[in-house]
Amino acid sequence: MDVTLHLAQDPDADRLLGRSPLAALTGMLLDQQIPMEWAFKGPATIARRLGADDLDAHEIAAYDPEAFTALLSEKPAVHRYPGSMAGRVQQLCRYLVEHYDGDAEAVWRGVEDGRELLKRLQDLPGFGKQKAQIFLALLGKQLGVRPSGWREAAGAYGEPESFRSVADITGPESLAKVRAHKQETKAAAKAAKAAKKTGRDGRRGPASAAYRGRVVSRGWRTGRPVRARDGRADRFLTVSGIFYGGVLRRHGCARNVSTGRLSV
Repeated sequence: MDVTLHLAQDPDADRLLGRSPLAALTGMLLDQQIPMEWAFKGPATIARRLGADDLDAHEIAAYDPEAFTALLSEKPAVHRYPGSMAGRVQQLCRYLVEHYDGDAEAVWRGVEDGRELLKRLQDLPGFGKQKAQIFLALLGKQLGVRPSGWREAAGAYGEPESFRSVADITGPESLAKVRAHKQETKAAAKAAKAAKKTGRDGRRGPASAAYRGRVVSRGWRTGRPVRARDGRADRFLTVSGIFYGGVLRRHGCARNVSTGRLSV
């Protein structure tokens, strides 16, 4: 494996990614909750702090966990959450040592079916289906690893020039397109979440069909008077109720303080 990548937008870091399978896997693992360039600079930073020109799965797997966390935490940190990510990088390397004798490229070497390769990638610690599909698309689009059916196995990320992920980044222009796509996806997800909370008609009122009838099962009580909508303050309310668009609507069980009678 010796290709030119442009994921870190840093010549030295990108050269390491292009020649080191473990560096590429580690960069993909780090690519969450931080900018893509930051994530893919991580492998080169780790290697430099280890005093090496490449990553070694055996060395990282055997490294003292506290010392490895400290190594990733040095300024500038390798990740926004260096402690948890240090543990994940070590888990990945231990898995590679156990299953592939530390040879990261063996994960895809000789695999002839895209679905089988996707399964192998999903078996890696820290690689869910989406991350595995993105890395499979990166292998096919830029690293020359193209088993039969790899595009189909990679899903939408395997589509030519889809600009959905790091698999399509070949320079600053494509990076901008991928970042724009991610921003649009996040905005759409945020809007969908807001719509789900407020109901399908966009008003905080009647529940959408997805929420209607979700009854609270725990009978907590406030133990204090609660002013009702009609202005009366002489009623105690339980929190029994129904979720409408994610908001608990008081209803039903109200006790009049003076008479002790329940009303609906």
